[in-house]
Amino acid sequence: MNNKRIVFSRPNVAELVDTCVKEPSADEVQVRLFVSTISSGTERANLMGSKTTSWKVPEAEQAVFPRYAGYSSAGVVLKVGENVKDIAVGDRVALSWSTHTHVLNINKSRVTKIGNIDFKDAALFHISIFPLAAIRKCRLEIGESAIVMGMGVLGLCALSLLKAAGAAPIIAVDPNPLKREKALKSGADFALDPFSPDFAETAKRITNGGAKVGIEVTGIGAGLDGILDCMARFGRVALLGCTRSSDFSIDYYRKVHGPGITLVGAHTDARPNADSSGGWWTQADDMQAVMKLHEMGRLKLSSLVDETHSPEKATEIYNRLCNDKTFPIVQFDWSVLK
Repeated sequence: MNNKRIVFSRPNVAELVDTCVKEPSADEVQVRLFVSTISSGTERANLMGSKTTSWKVPEAEQAVFPRYAGYSSAGVVLKVGENVKDIAVGDRVALSWSTHTHVLNINKSRVTKIGNIDFKDAALFHISIFPLAAIRKCRLEIGESAIVMGMGVLGLCALSLLKAAGAAPIIAVDPNPLKREKALKSGADFALDPFSPDFAETAKRITNGGAKVGIEVTGIGAGLDGILDCMARFGRVALLGCTRSSDFSIDYYRKVHGPGITLVGAHTDARPNADSSGGWWTQADDMQAVMKLHEMGRLKLSSLVDETHSPEKATEIYNRLCNDKTFPIVQFDWSVLK
């Protein structure tokens, strides 16, 4: 079968290349993608040759090309392996840990049936469960205040989920005024500039003494330092942004130890493989939760998408990703390929 795949062939270079697809193995499902979503932070790190793209792998083993990305996508099942009983040919599905590939084989555990949900929404499901897990780990309760530092795709998804979960008020933080404007349309009650001289004071005033829950999504030390200035006593902060550099310092005694702040590692791998429990849900159960929120009209992730492009523009799009710090939320439309 003629097939296409986006590959990071060398640092800062992405290409759409020809590839082949084999028959699915016994536990695999073969899917034709319709939509895949760029996760800008992770894919930028991979594309630029970062040695800190996985906490599981020693840095010395990471700077290897080619690389492949695109872990959140949706499409239609073409074939199933002999051990796959609950997924059928023709099913519309969302994928977890996939790649930007027109037709691919993927383990059945990474496939979620989506019924009639729009592919554009479903292609954001896997990305959205990252902030969902972070919110769960912070044990948000209805009516508690929340602050989100960084308005990339994860931050914007976090806003939508916090609103659905009953957080009030919700503060979005980003230095870019356009992103702050978008945040207000995506669930935030307030949007603040972290470089404003009265940033922390304003956040504490809005939340009557500080936010109860903080979601840090910038992935830089300054973001964590800044969000700690906005927290209430006994507040809980999730480190969702996968801070990749240890070259920063925090006044832990005054900002964490004294006020009793809880810092939570929120990497999406830090979740149980089975048996969800309070605050700790499996990937499969979180995918089902996001789907239910869409089915009942309480969430519309596709409203966050700024641009949709053919995979044939991959080189151009990823060149922008390397050079544009305000890169928008972008999806690839694979249906345009023959």
